[in-house]
Formats: sequence, C-alpha cells, structure tokens
Amino acid sequence: MLKLIYIESGFYMERLTQALEQFIVLRVMLAMGVGQKILVEPSSAAFLLPVSSPELSMLEVAAQKEGWEDIAICVADDEFLEVSLGGIWITILYPEQDNGVFITALSDRIELLLFKLWQATETNASVT
Repeated sequence: MLKLIYIESGFYMERLTQALEQFIVLRVMLAMGVGQKILVEPSSAAFLLPVSSPELSMLEVAAQKEGWEDIAICVADDEFLEVSLGGIWITILYPEQDNGVFITALSDRIELLLFKLWQATETNASVT
C-alpha cells in the first residue's frame, strides 16, 4: 500500500505493508476515539515525476502489463509526466482543510517503482 501525506508545503510518500482496509478501520477508530469528524471517500491523487527519471520506462511497462485501472501516466509538459492514482482520501473535517492522507493499493512492483521514483525526485530536489 502507498500512503501519500498531503501537507501545505507538498506531499510525502510512504510504502506500507498494512492492508488498505485495516488502515482505514484504524484511522476511523482513532478519529472516533478522539471525537474528530473524518472524511473517507474514493478519490484520486496526482503528482509529477521528471521525464528524465531512469526507471520511468519500467513503471510505464509495468502499468500497461499489469492492466491496473488505478494508475494513469500522461505527459504534463516537456520536463514532467503526471502520475494519477485511484484510491481513498482521508482527512479530518476542518474549515479550509487541505491536508490529508491518500492511500492506494497497487501491485508490489508498481508500488516499489513509484516509491523509488518519488525518492529519487525528492533527493534531487533537496540537493538543488
């Protein structure tokens, strides 16, 4: 399972072994336990990866080969590709709240490739 954490300054990605359903149940139970209103809904999330990423072609082949409906890759501009994922959006209901967690379950191979590509992008961004 991939977990994308969206905050004001961007997003962070984690790869978890926990089942998607188990994560949702625990998150809802936590919110109920502390009296928070929570929104859990099917949604999509997107992020950019540089066209120059070395493993990008492997991701495209894996996505086509495995026939996942929950991933789409398209050209954003000359420098970036947009990766769109289907999954579940979870957020605490506050006015003007844009922070939250997006979770999706894909094949292990696709999850690992996405995570590696995102890590490489983050490493390059922090160096410059």
